[in-house]
Amino acid sequence: MTATREAASETSSILIVDDMEENLVALEAVLGSLAHVVRAQSGEEALKAMLRQEFAVVLIDVMMPGMNGFETAANIKGLDQTKDIPIILLTGAAVDPNYAYRGYTVGAADFLIKPFDPWLLRTKVNVFLDLHRKNRQLTDQAEQLKRLLPADGGHPGISTAAPDPARASTEPSYGTDHTDPPDSAEPPAPPAPPEEPDRLAEVVGQLAQAEILLRNAPSPGRADLADRIVELEQAVGRLMAARET
Repeated sequence: MTATREAASETSSILIVDDMEENLVALEAVLGSLAHVVRAQSGEEALKAMLRQEFAVVLIDVMMPGMNGFETAANIKGLDQTKDIPIILLTGAAVDPNYAYRGYTVGAADFLIKPFDPWLLRTKVNVFLDLHRKNRQLTDQAEQLKRLLPADGGHPGISTAAPDPARASTEPSYGTDHTDPPDSAEPPAPPAPPEEPDRLAEVVGQLAQAEILLRNAPSPGRADLADRIVELEQAVGRLMAARET
């Protein structure tokens, strides 16, 4: 679990988008200690960066020449590769009061007015970073479950293949007529030891933690993902119960 968290932390990045160099410097100074920060000075540059690598959250200044912040956010939400990345829009104080509403309609997760409290910004960004790491952990755990669960849906170690009638008719039967097997017969191989239940219990605990975080996250649509996590927890619980019987 620790190794997974460290790997996720290394790949969590923040994209900051602003046409003013001094604003980018200030944002990087505030957020640089949380994760790797990537700069973009236009909406077009931001879209190119997002297609090259994965980001946990994007901060976009609204008032940019060319493609403004609203248009950039709309384009991000219009691409399958980037539509799930949370967006925080930033703008100055002397703006149209409807900007916030417009920002939410294009899919922004939050809207902050400058000058903002650096610690408030760090707290908001850190929520999305933590959620990104939890999502990556959930993906890793889903891969682990795929390896633990057999492809045919049966229980691990139990064959669901139908017996071969031809083979059954030609093989000698031992034990029904008190006939001993030939001396040359090899003893049956010992059954494979069952998987350690401790690993499954750990997976259940990690899924429960991810569920709590998703239900408390402000981003829309996380409740559905949390429900799917509950279903995974129940499936793992049934698997553990089957192994104990």
